[in-house]
Amino acid sequence: MDNTYYIRSSMKKLTIKEYLLLGSMLFGMFFGAGNLIFPVYMGQLSGANSIPAIIGFCMTGVGLPLLGIAAIGISKSKGLFDASKKVATWFSYFFTVILYLSIGPLFAIPRTATVSFTTGITPFISADQTQLGLFIYTVIFFALVLLFSLRPSKIMTWIGKYINSIFLVLLFCLLLMAVIKPIGSFIEVQPTGGYISQPFFTGLLEGYNTMDALASLAFAIVLINAIKEFKIKDAKEIAKITLRSGVLAVALMAVIYFGLTILGAQSALLQGTSENGGVALALLAKHYYGAVGNVLLAGIMIFACLKTAIGLVTSCAETFVEVFPKTVSYRIYAIGFTLVSFLLSNFGLDRILKYSLPALLFLYPITIVFIFLLLVGSFVGENKIIYQSTIIATIIAAFMDTFSKPSYTFMHTAFTDGLVSLYQKLPMYEIGFAWVIFSVVGFIIGFVLSKTIKK
Repeated sequence: MDNTYYIRSSMKKLTIKEYLLLGSMLFGMFFGAGNLIFPVYMGQLSGANSIPAIIGFCMTGVGLPLLGIAAIGISKSKGLFDASKKVATWFSYFFTVILYLSIGPLFAIPRTATVSFTTGITPFISADQTQLGLFIYTVIFFALVLLFSLRPSKIMTWIGKYINSIFLVLLFCLLLMAVIKPIGSFIEVQPTGGYISQPFFTGLLEGYNTMDALASLAFAIVLINAIKEFKIKDAKEIAKITLRSGVLAVALMAVIYFGLTILGAQSALLQGTSENGGVALALLAKHYYGAVGNVLLAGIMIFACLKTAIGLVTSCAETFVEVFPKTVSYRIYAIGFTLVSFLLSNFGLDRILKYSLPALLFLYPITIVFIFLLLVGSFVGENKIIYQSTIIATIIAAFMDTFSKPSYTFMHTAFTDGLVSLYQKLPMYEIGFAWVIFSVVGFIIGFVLSKTIKK
């Protein structure tokens, strides 16, 4: 008997229901409050040009996360730490630890609590009760996050089957009313700013600025571990399922982005352009549901943030167990990350944002280039010289890009200011893509060196 045939025929295949569950889980972790708020605000700004704007937005805001998931899948890696070893061991520790701390307990996880509290709970309490209200809310919020995170094998069920389903039903209630009783045609709304003459390109840049590519690498380990719960062990099959689940997740993201953008454009007909997307959503909820609208919006925001926080705590804890296997258990990491997030959300978030935001800006170009290298390496062969020269060049550019932000004055010295003045003269600096030049040069140098060494 042909053993290859026997192995293939006996290999477990996932059902459509199981694929939908994986896709729902991944979407649930991706789609937080920021993903709700921003498209609505973009719709208000783009108005009659909302269609080209959202197409451009999805090219990067949906396309880059899909490429991130695909890159981890195609590389047949266990997660980010394993994949980044293809560059160098030092890079795998450096990149993995900084990325997970920045997108986890030092930034994104505390933000899930504060954003959901601000948009969902503050309308129901007086201003003098805000600090106490935040404390009580975050105790309950992070207790739930920890409760779900302590059983990572159940995260697919918790998020994919239950929490995300509740979130989608609540969001559907808001979007459905906009379809049944539209405020008016978004064509009537005049676009503003860059959306007047370049709606597609402006949307493209805004989608890039969501930084969801970072989350795609962070959540890959949770997705891969969830796939293994179905007794899938073959690396190629895991890669295929990872990619297909990613397609399902980002397809749903694109559909909801489209609906929210049009909804936002229509909302401008009520009271003009709002301060932000959260204000616009509150206005829409009240318009369609009256006082009940505040409760609906609170539910949407809380469930959006809860599932993302659970995904982040789980992915951070699983990754740190992989990176530092001889330290403490998954349970201790999960408790530690949750506790740090709770403390920062109450006592020091503004201060930590001053340092974590530059870290995210620094990581983003490196993340995109790393994704590109994984995708290219899978087809033309993995070459450490090319990988390392490209990544090192990108790291230099990322430092320059971060130093060039005027709001981060704590980083400025005479030396760095001199380098930044040169960096700011590079093409594409104004749109935030000057780092591409460094990356391309690094790739070319690595390619030439690899060919020279072979000779």
